[in-house]
Amino acid sequence: MNRRGAAGSAAALFLLGLLTAGLAEAATFRVSPIRLSLNARSTSGLLTISNESDEILRFQLAAFRWSQGATGEMELEPTEDIVLFPRLLTLEPHRERKIRVGAAVAFAVSERTYRVFVEELPSAESVNPVAGRGGVSVLTRMGVPIFLQPSRTQAGGAIADAIVEEGRLRFEVRNNGNVHLMLEAVNLRGIGDGGETVLDKQVEGWYVLAGGVRQFDLALPREECGRVRTLQIEARTENATLRDRLELKPGACGPPNG
Repeated sequence: MNRRGAAGSAAALFLLGLLTAGLAEAATFRVSPIRLSLNARSTSGLLTISNESDEILRFQLAAFRWSQGATGEMELEPTEDIVLFPRLLTLEPHRERKIRVGAAVAFAVSERTYRVFVEELPSAESVNPVAGRGGVSVLTRMGVPIFLQPSRTQAGGAIADAIVEEGRLRFEVRNNGNVHLMLEAVNLRGIGDGGETVLDKQVEGWYVLAGGVRQFDLALPREECGRVRTLQIEARTENATLRDRLELKPGACGPPNG
């Protein structure tokens, strides 16, 4: 599988296996914390896997170097930069196990980013159908971001190159810092001639990694777009809000109806 293929398979937080005919049994487990940051003073940390089901669960863990494409898609590459122990485990019902996560690479001037995937393995019964009860299991794969932070962190970002053409808004969120930005949401507010709000839209955000760019290409509702004179863009992060303001040119929303 190429990097983009792996990225597509890992883009969601949870990935469910294919469910075919028969009895479906979905095991329940939890991984905490949901992300882990390491630094030169604390080069390792712990993930806790909790089996919340009544079944014995089996897991395998793997680490990937994580980068991003222009529209935010994950690009993953197997790596030995992150040490995991153990990588294989069996967990009794309602028990938990701590996994040691450590950095096996030097910390850099810019943040290094990885993802650890905790993947549920088929049960012994499903591997050996003669001994099992039959049916189909729904297996889960969960990804946890791992950040190797630089000694001096500098957060910074900006909205750039905003333009509306033929009813589409295009802009970029640029990460000018050396650590990741977490976009909680991107809000669009269109203001009409009289100062009234004629368009109010929210788009879900995601990570923009250090030095990276996230491109947005959004269709604006035709009727509302035609009444907008000024478009305000706000990208809310964990620590700040990035803002930009765009005056729409005549014809930006496309030719008039009719």
